[in-house]
Amino acid sequence: MKKEEIPQDLGALGKITGEVVYAVDESGKYGTALSNGWEVKSSALEVAWKDVEQRIEMARQKVINKEASPILFFMELRVMDIGIVSAYTGFWKWQVKRHLKYPVFEKLSEARLAKYAALFEVSVQDLKSMKT
Repeated sequence: MKKEEIPQDLGALGKITGEVVYAVDESGKYGTALSNGWEVKSSALEVAWKDVEQRIEMARQKVINKEASPILFFMELRVMDIGIVSAYTGFWKWQVKRHLKYPVFEKLSEARLAKYAALFEVSVQDLKSMKT
């Protein structure tokens, strides 16, 4: 893309910051330039965040229906997967997957709950009640 063709559509962060992009200058060499945003990219990000919001709400309903533990809700809220949760808590992936079951979650020790709470940056009580 040529420097003069860089999109300058006001994006989600356009009023706060610009985005650095690579473009070809007048002499044909690649360099960096600033863009205020690109409408196509903003639209794609909006769709992606709507999907995340739907996943959060589905997780909330599963917890309310006792089909899953609050860990699932916070995983979706923080956009994490089992691998990430496992890496940060020190639990094996199979343990995290098991802790996603509501009956198993109810029997977790305070120490284990504290590890999850610390990861999600909430108190143990807020973890149990899905309070953000």
